[in-house]
Amino acid sequence: MAPLPQSRTDPDGSALIRVLSYNIRSMRDDTDALARVITACEADLVLIQEAPRFFRWRKKLARLARAADLVILTGGGTAAGPAILCSLRATVERAEDVLLPLTPGEHRRGFATAVVRFGGARVGVLSCHLSLRKDERYEQSGMLLDRLAGLGVDHAIAGGDLNEPPGGRTFARLAEGLQDCRATAPWGGEHTWTRTAPHRRIDAIFATKGIEVLGCGVPLDLPGVAEADLLGATDHLPVLAALRVPAA
Repeated sequence: MAPLPQSRTDPDGSALIRVLSYNIRSMRDDTDALARVITACEADLVLIQEAPRFFRWRKKLARLARAADLVILTGGGTAAGPAILCSLRATVERAEDVLLPLTPGEHRRGFATAVVRFGGARVGVLSCHLSLRKDERYEQSGMLLDRLAGLGVDHAIAGGDLNEPPGGRTFARLAEGLQDCRATAPWGGEHTWTRTAPHRRIDAIFATKGIEVLGCGVPLDLPGVAEADLLGATDHLPVLAALRVPAA
């Protein structure tokens, strides 16, 4: 597997960034393994799903960020699970956590969102974890697209646990309006859910059309990412993308 390019800012102000999307199952598994995987991916932005939401959730998320040499940008309990971590390379313009309408008997869902700069590049970011119910999931995908459009930026990235594979109605809706980064530039592994058969790709990173996708997939053979850590960290596999964001 060819290596993904490293993060950098080019002379024209455009930025090459690494983005990681990862369902961490509320940090109920091997948190040391989780931190090692995140660290090895060297991401500028980490889009978290199922961040701790209850007792001392801020302290738990801060401990993970510190172990991976990152900082908390936004989200966690205030977004009902989604969160965004970032490296010190990011300049944060603003952040907002959004709670979605609650369906009685279902888990509360939300979005963690932000606008950040890397060099001369300005980009909107959204982390999501969509519903297990297909009709609600489809409605949430429309809210996601509306939220990205409302960030007021030319370029945006969304990532998360969609609870649906490609070909599903919700996945197709997002892939119609955005680039499915894995489909655009396949790299690494494909399936993000391997605990039960059939194995599926239900986690994804999407980008608006003006962003160049250099590679995206599960970092199975990335130096520093051990199979034992991937299996022990959580019940999902992460998705890593290298993206070039044009200067604003």
